[in-house]
Amino acid sequence: MAGGDAKKSKAKASGGGKKKEVKKETGLGLVNRKDENFGEWYSEVVVNGEMIEYYDISGCYILRPWAMAIWDIMQKEKDHVEGFAPEVAWVTKSGESELEVPIAIRPTSETVMYPYYSKWIRGHRDLPLKLNQWCNVVRWEFSHPTPFIRDLFLLKPFFSLICSPGEAFHISVVRSREFLWQEGHTAFATQAEADAEVLDILELYRRIYEEYLAIPVTKGKKSELEKFAGGLYTTSVEAFVPNTGRGIQGATSHCLGQNFAKMFEINFENEKGEKGMVWQNSWAYSTRTIGVMVMVHGDDKGLVLPPKVASVQVIVIPVPYKDADTQGIFDAVAATVDALSEAGIRAKSDLRDNYSPGWKYSTLGNERRSSKD
Repeated sequence: MAGGDAKKSKAKASGGGKKKEVKKETGLGLVNRKDENFGEWYSEVVVNGEMIEYYDISGCYILRPWAMAIWDIMQKEKDHVEGFAPEVAWVTKSGESELEVPIAIRPTSETVMYPYYSKWIRGHRDLPLKLNQWCNVVRWEFSHPTPFIRDLFLLKPFFSLICSPGEAFHISVVRSREFLWQEGHTAFATQAEADAEVLDILELYRRIYEEYLAIPVTKGKKSELEKFAGGLYTTSVEAFVPNTGRGIQGATSHCLGQNFAKMFEINFENEKGEKGMVWQNSWAYSTRTIGVMVMVHGDDKGLVLPPKVASVQVIVIPVPYKDADTQGIFDAVAATVDALSEAGIRAKSDLRDNYSPGWKYSTLGNERRSSKD
């Protein structure tokens, strides 16, 4: 009777219905699912995966070692004013004083480099001139920044190789306000040389995405509406995120034509002694590549890293047991890590004794995994 009464009391207390499920906070796993809430899932993955840490200034983030390692690996493989106006961050104060003339923080380096191109290039022997740099830039062009990315949904047919005239193509171009990037600036004597390099660089970017980040991309040429402001034409590589049904611009290779040469008077004397203007290109990709990688490979367990860009490809976890020779196990783990390292595999061990092997497996599974797991 007592047991029956107790069961009835419990039923009454719950109103006779099902108990409300309460999620237990364990510090493991993700709260959001990729297919259900992509934006929140993405933010959770880049934080739990120790890729970034939020900073006090909106749109600016601290890149943590795991993200910087990916960027470092990729580095090793290495009318205009109107078009940029919405993207420029203007400095209007110095301390408490208002500046008489606002200072623009440049989004790219054309206006810094090209006045010197006009000094360095005098004759055909100075060509081609090719400069490349890795730097950080600022673009203040949106109100809701996302780590590595920002969302700008375009309902225009701008990708001419995969859209017929008049066809709508829904694509997402994504950025943060401040980000790291690579940019190249080149000058040639002829348009043919410039055109050839545009395609060479586009192929290089395709290789970075497909061979290093394991992301298939499509190469193509943008429409007049979406080309680089002040340029002759723009090409890009575009990735696709199945969960959103949207494309993401991965990198761009622009033929600038002679527009900037005219603006900055970049002239040269050809082999016949005739004066001419150079043909220029610029090309760039950024830490957006890391955001694309997270979007494509990440899952409901967390971050998934392609092996070629993972700073650690293998983690060896010892499993001590009762009456075992713990030191002997640790020595075997060290020998395994050494053997893997000698074979060119980036490996390390997790010898922390304040966490169980199961906890370590779960944590690594939720934070950083190789795509070959």
